[in-house]
Amino acid sequence: QVQLVESGGGLVQAGGSMRLSCAASGSIRRINDMSWYRQAPGKERELVATIAGSGSTNYAEFVKGRFTISRDNGKNTMYLQMNSLKPEDTAVYSCEADVLRLGWVTPLRFWGQGTQVTVSS
Repeated sequence: QVQLVESGGGLVQAGGSMRLSCAASGSIRRINDMSWYRQAPGKERELVATIAGSGSTNYAEFVKGRFTISRDNGKNTMYLQMNSLKPEDTAVYSCEADVLRLGWVTPLRFWGQGTQVTVSS
């Protein structure tokens, strides 16, 4: 099996910065796309950013210029550097990864449990 564990959430003031990590472990042969999602209370889950295995990235408009997604393939870990945080960035942030497991030919998508990010005004 594969586990994704997020870390780095917490409370920060508006204008501040925070870095989230998502570490994947288990029977991993290769990780393809990795993504960060967020869900605020009473709202739908939304895609924040995606990074491909090649390193190419895509961002939601509402975080462009403020957030940076990156990954360390040797550590099976993805990061989200969040700068110029706003109260509306408050949400549970979850990571998702498209993982090809050892002994399998088809990848599956796995999710982390989520980490709370709260931005105070």
